[in-house]
Amino acid sequence: AFKAAVLIQQWYRRYVARLEMRRRCTWRIFQSIEYACEQDQIKLHNFFSYLMDHFTPSSSKERDFISRMFISGESVKEAELEKYCDYESMEVPDSYTGPHLSFPLLPDHATALLEAFKQKQQLHARYVLNLLHETRKHLKQLPNISHVSTCYSEEITVCGDLHGQLDDLFLIFYKNGLPSPSKSYVFNGDFVDRGKQSLEILIVLFTFLLIYPKEVHLNRGNHEDHMVNLRYGFCAGLIAMSRVHGKKILKMIQNVFCWLPLATLIDQKVLIIHGGISDTTDLDMLEKIQRNKFVSVLRGKKRKESNRNVEIQELNGESKVEADTAGNEAAPSLSLQPRPAQAPSMANRLEFSRWIRQTVQEQIEWCRRLVDISESESEELTYSSVVSLTDLDGPCWTRQQEWKQILDILWSDPIPQEGCRVNTVRGGGCYFGPDVTGKILEKYNLQFLIRSHECKQEGYEFCHNRKVLTIFSASNYYEIGSNRGAYVKLGPDLVPHFVQYQANKTAHTLTMTQRQGFPVALISRVEESAFRALREKLFAHTSALISAFKAYDKDNTGRITLSNWATAVESVLHLGLPWRMLRPQLVRSTADGMLEYKSWLDDLAMEQRSQEHIQSSLLEVIYRNRSNLETIFRIIDRDHSGLISFEEFHQTWKLFSSHMNIELTDDGINDLARSIDFNKDGNIDFNEFLEAFRLVKQSQ
Repeated sequence: AFKAAVLIQQWYRRYVARLEMRRRCTWRIFQSIEYACEQDQIKLHNFFSYLMDHFTPSSSKERDFISRMFISGESVKEAELEKYCDYESMEVPDSYTGPHLSFPLLPDHATALLEAFKQKQQLHARYVLNLLHETRKHLKQLPNISHVSTCYSEEITVCGDLHGQLDDLFLIFYKNGLPSPSKSYVFNGDFVDRGKQSLEILIVLFTFLLIYPKEVHLNRGNHEDHMVNLRYGFCAGLIAMSRVHGKKILKMIQNVFCWLPLATLIDQKVLIIHGGISDTTDLDMLEKIQRNKFVSVLRGKKRKESNRNVEIQELNGESKVEADTAGNEAAPSLSLQPRPAQAPSMANRLEFSRWIRQTVQEQIEWCRRLVDISESESEELTYSSVVSLTDLDGPCWTRQQEWKQILDILWSDPIPQEGCRVNTVRGGGCYFGPDVTGKILEKYNLQFLIRSHECKQEGYEFCHNRKVLTIFSASNYYEIGSNRGAYVKLGPDLVPHFVQYQANKTAHTLTMTQRQGFPVALISRVEESAFRALREKLFAHTSALISAFKAYDKDNTGRITLSNWATAVESVLHLGLPWRMLRPQLVRSTADGMLEYKSWLDDLAMEQRSQEHIQSSLLEVIYRNRSNLETIFRIIDRDHSGLISFEEFHQTWKLFSSHMNIELTDDGINDLARSIDFNKDGNIDFNEFLEAFRLVKQSQ
């Protein structure tokens, strides 16, 4: 009996270990593919930024178009935004059966919204725009770092990424209670993208923010960014949901996002930021940055900095020609003020009075431009504007320094190794080690950091000797059963208490017999989904894989060793996966340890062709580039109409042809646009856009 018990115990331990190994491998696949996609996004926008930096517009019309392509919503004047988003002129039809809002909002409005969204109802565009307008007014008065105290509430609940998963938010409120004077919440960014109910989550959070401004706090995440939204579904979903008013709502949301606070500080001891920190993180600088300048953290930092230098040169009396002749000399000091004209004689009081008024006006204008306060914002000074104006004698940072501060806190990840280095996996932010965490905590007298940004299997995870806590609130993020969601509660003692959950309707409907085998079945389902995504990734790089395999197949036998297969696959995909461990799921076992790579690639192609009835070589190109093509399409589609107009196509092609040194006349560009417009409606839709690439590939 004793030996039997030992055997059973050994078998069970091996079984659990294999199960855990399968789970970890599946997790690595999902995470590697996700981060590779983020890296592609940043590379794509770095490419467009490079084009813009090296493009010389031939007319003011071209200059305006190209600038609007990437700074849509950025320096929108107050009056223009009010006029564009004129919700008061919209009428709510009698047939509308959804919830109604009136301002100021009351708790009953929030309850009605929650019930309506549970019934799959939508809020009318008039109320959405009104809510965004009021939210923006409120956010503009908030500091960059919100300060929260546990003295005024029993506890503070911190939630991580939600990513458009409304069921998770419902479950949090069901378990923990709705926001109230005794129930404070901090939502730590990434409210939108990937999930299908991003707008509903924004509406719920903004509603509670306006009802309980002292109890509800929102931090900005890396997905509260217009350029990221173009790729991950929020923009497309919003336009599809509201064809008539979607563009207005989207423009208003872009402007609201850039006013979201950057961090929250609890009792001056716990810092909550979305991504992480770096060895250059400076909370004093973060307090004073004009955060609304950064509609997108991804875009055009070099171009912005050069524009600012030109502006500074002009402020200091230098012409552009003089600046150019200065070569690579250091930029003029920011502290230099404009030189007033020589004062007239005191005898002529009228002329002297005019001189005084002119000099004062010049000084005020210089101060405004120095801290980047546009004329559109001069009517209403914001919190950060006042901080900047009152600190003109202090250190003055360049836009590049400010941009890096925000990029680091939104995009960075912790690592167990010491030091701080560039985050090459995501393509943005940095990796920070326990030594960096320790220095920041000591410098600002903090106990620990709370961050989100990374999906964790249990919904939360400690690292850096429990000084960094990651909290992630979107359950089933990659696939049903892939991970739990969690939130953390902090009382006056600042000891974290976790609540985990899984918003999974499938699991709730299982019988007792099914539940007994549920973990195994669930892991198998998640594993199958992960390997399906990985096979698509492999198929999308067929051509590159063949070249890599041939480098090991010197005699052109069509066969390579399994070890060389693993090395070649990693050299092409750069996913950092344990390919030798994953091999049994991807490659059929062979007796002699050799792989016929051509037949293996044919099997991959057959599997994808069974889902898409398209030529194999073309399908490979589409699989590899579809996300980039969709993002490029949305960038060119500046007005978010779902169509590329001939003017948008014309101006964008001028940008490309300048980079590729291709001389094309205006008539030639128009002919090209008309050839892509297959249905001859004067616009190019996404299917026509893809079809053009298909025809080019076939002709090659």
